[in-house]
Amino acid sequence: MIIGCFALVEPFASMARQFQAIAEMGIEYADLTDNHNGGMLGAEYGFTASISLDSHPARIREMTEAAGVKLSTVCAHANLLDAADPAVYGTSEIVKAIRLAHLLGVKHVITTESDPKTDFGRGLSPAERLFTIREKLQAPIAWAAELGIRLLLENHGVVTDSVEQMGELLDSLGHEDTVGVCLDTGNSWLGGAEPLDHIKAFGKRIEHVHWKDMPAEMEAQRGTLHGCGMAVIPLGDGVIDLPSIVTALEDIGFDEATTLEVAGADNVKLSVERLKQWSRQ
Repeated sequence: MIIGCFALVEPFASMARQFQAIAEMGIEYADLTDNHNGGMLGAEYGFTASISLDSHPARIREMTEAAGVKLSTVCAHANLLDAADPAVYGTSEIVKAIRLAHLLGVKHVITTESDPKTDFGRGLSPAERLFTIREKLQAPIAWAAELGIRLLLENHGVVTDSVEQMGELLDSLGHEDTVGVCLDTGNSWLGGAEPLDHIKAFGKRIEHVHWKDMPAEMEAQRGTLHGCGMAVIPLGDGVIDLPSIVTALEDIGFDEATTLEVAGADNVKLSVERLKQWSRQ
């Protein structure tokens, strides 16, 4: 199992600095976490950790090579339940992320539906949710298939948090050779499911893992929240049975990259230590 870190480690710092901070914690892998279309003032002036999807790949490689880290994924977390809108991260951005991953030699792009922000999205029936996600992912799947990229769906919404609905979504999308799963241990638990049940249901289709643990005080919110950006505690300090999850992943032969979504350098380093202790590899 490869242990990496998401590239939002230090606030108000550039993406180049995020990669450097990851390397300083002794971690060799990172994901390309935040990205945007075109130009961005904050990224241009070094106080926002975001990469343009229109970047020349050599500029990104220069940053990772200077820090001594390797990219494991490109994140393309979208809004797939609200109506298409030029101001909403959606189909076009996922396609660009797939092209960029191809140019960078990264095989995994991660997306998800996220929570709807409008009355339209919030008013969709379960069947309509599946349809609109499926419709918005048709072009990204075609591009991923053409370029040899695996598009992974992460637990980060009312559909993907549910084992049953995630299964229905995967069935409706088809393209098993192109579409897989990114298991988020914290998000799946927060959405009301058990991460172990996702492993049992989807097995080898899980090709990346986002590690989070959740504190006991969030028990009352289970089933009402769908995703959180990062955990505020180290792995092993919360209520999720992470050692069993590590064992279950190893039992199915999981040997792909993983990403720590944990706030604070000390919490990240302790989480790395614990993951290594729980692993039998």
